[in-house]
Amino acid sequence: GSVSVFSAAISSNVKRIVHCSSMARYGEIKPPFKETDEPKPVDPYGIAKLASEKILINLCEVHDVEYNIAIPHNIIGPNQKYDDPFRNVMSIMLNRNLQGKPSMIYGDGTQTRCFSYVGDCVNCLERMGTDESINQEIINIGPDEEHITINQLAELCSNETGFNGKPIYFPQGRPQEVKHATCSSDKARLLLNYKTTTSLKQSVKKTADWIRRKGVKPFKYHLPLEIVNDKTPKTWKDKLI
Repeated sequence: GSVSVFSAAISSNVKRIVHCSSMARYGEIKPPFKETDEPKPVDPYGIAKLASEKILINLCEVHDVEYNIAIPHNIIGPNQKYDDPFRNVMSIMLNRNLQGKPSMIYGDGTQTRCFSYVGDCVNCLERMGTDESINQEIINIGPDEEHITINQLAELCSNETGFNGKPIYFPQGRPQEVKHATCSSDKARLLLNYKTTTSLKQSVKKTADWIRRKGVKPFKYHLPLEIVNDKTPKTWKDKLI
């Protein structure tokens, strides 16, 4: 998909391509992840993201097209799909809590993450697309001040929704999941004037308010599982979410 978009853009004589990668590209290395670190992705998604970056760089160098690569932390906020049982952990928790159902957590919940409010990322993407002084850069974008465990995230969602039940834990974690994934945004602050204007607590509230306005939804298992074995989470196989 990425290669098709890159090829179409280049054949249309665009001046610059801004590509959104993922911090999954970094994989199992020591956090906080920095742009100078050697990526070691451990799951197909991260491997594909890193591969797409390399293809973009290759194509842009051959065709003399400018590029920048953004690496957002986990993006959250209104308009995010919240009835997908496989993605968007915060929206899944909020959608369940607002239905009076507990959050579901893989492993012990001590995994650490950073979450980016979508509004704080947009300005960075615009700057990466328009600032002529920023070219051929790979830049992490997102708050690096609020590292949070999944347990703490579940508590924030519970407090916002008024749901008092305890999370349900599944001892078996998700396969190939990185335990601690946080990034440094020093480069974004230097080049893009990045700053966090929406705290995680505010982000949770804004997302919950969005779901309240749209109405809670049942989760749609719209995609078939590619691999079903003893490593597949029970929540996916048995459609428990």
